[in-house]
Amino acid sequence: MIRLNVHEAKTHLSRYLNRVEAGETIVLCRHNRPIAEVRPIGAKTSHHRRRFGIDEGKFEVPPEFFEPLPEAIMRYFSGEAED
Repeated sequence: MIRLNVHEAKTHLSRYLNRVEAGETIVLCRHNRPIAEVRPIGAKTSHHRRRFGIDEGKFEVPPEFFEPLPEAIMRYFSGEAED
């Protein structure tokens, strides 16, 4: 991990971004106090779209899902709930 003051990072940004691309993490500091972290973004594992229905029928919606919500919860949706 590299610790840099913001001025140093701005002065040599391209150099440090090359190191980030190589896998290093940079901690940016202001007056030697850490304020941000610059790290590589993980590579995408797949360029394929996920297939719909991948659970192959293993997921079921229980009948309770379709029942009305309790009155106390419904009051929150209508703005009538008391805190």
